[in-house]
Amino acid sequence: MPTNLSHFAINADDVPASRAFYETVFGWRFTAWGPPGFYQIQTGPDDEPGVQGALQQRRTLLPGQVTTGLECTFAVEDVDAVARAVRAAGGTILMDRFTISGVGHLIFFGDPAGNAVGAMQYDPEAE
Repeated sequence: MPTNLSHFAINADDVPASRAFYETVFGWRFTAWGPPGFYQIQTGPDDEPGVQGALQQRRTLLPGQVTTGLECTFAVEDVDAVARAVRAAGGTILMDRFTISGVGHLIFFGDPAGNAVGAMQYDPEAE
């Protein structure tokens, strides 16, 4: 399975202002989903929706450092195998395996350069 970019997230202190900004600049569509203040982003038309995105309240993935850039998540076949490979290659697990019901299993890890990266094993049957 290729490990293609499958999701991005924009972290914001003022979620409504960021939503208005991207609606105006790019014409993106936002749909409320999950916790309050969390939106799914559709970057393209229905027949060519592009990479799935999210707009969310700013958070801290790297200890002591608020996330200021985009979060990128890559689709993987086996998130547990990726976690083992991350540790073996000198990375750190920032967020242990977390299941999103109906979506799949997600981890975030830190690479040796200090970047936070997501890996998602998609599984619509996940509970």
